[in-house]
Amino acid sequence: MPPTPPPEKMMFQLTLRRRGISDQAVLRAMEEVPREEFVLPADRPDAYRDSAMAIACGQTISQPFVVAYMTEQLKLQKTHRVLEIGTGSGYQAAILSRLTAHVLTVERFRTLADKARERLEKLNCFNVEVMLGDGYALPPGAGQFDRIIVTAAMDEIPQSLLDRLEPDGILIAPVGPHHGVQTLVRVTRNGDRFDRKELVDVRFVPAIPGIAREL
Repeated sequence: MPPTPPPEKMMFQLTLRRRGISDQAVLRAMEEVPREEFVLPADRPDAYRDSAMAIACGQTISQPFVVAYMTEQLKLQKTHRVLEIGTGSGYQAAILSRLTAHVLTVERFRTLADKARERLEKLNCFNVEVMLGDGYALPPGAGQFDRIIVTAAMDEIPQSLLDRLEPDGILIAPVGPHHGVQTLVRVTRNGDRFDRKELVDVRFVPAIPGIAREL
């Protein structure tokens, strides 16, 4: 028989289900990825608490429910190519790696990008590419994506990012003021039309153009 998971992981899964996460593939990915590998050492005992936590460079790792909810809203398929803006610790990218073919994740802080790359390689997430770059100005060669997830708050979603979506593609991003409450927005591309739906209120650190000069 498989070993019984520790109580904190059992409660972690129960909390996600109670809060409405029902996609079994998403729940399985959340169970398989060791969240303790993506938080600061001092926070490891609380890694499965349903709250955001500080990481290096003044950034955060999102609370588990928000990670699961955003992932579920993407309606991922195994063949999809996914873009993530805001790698952070790499936790969201690790979840995505379990559910789709390829993930390109972009981070403006070199320290975070390098550490995330190490963690993802350690966990055999070989279908994730970590890029040091500006999420507002991707290189032309980055191509198109079936799904885009933004994990930092944008005042508005730039058209240049929407144009990266393939037909029938989905983008999800927190939109609103940098210092306050944002709304999670899901955009679906239908031909040249972008259909927008507001989901839930959230709080994210701001998305800042450019590559950080330090850190």
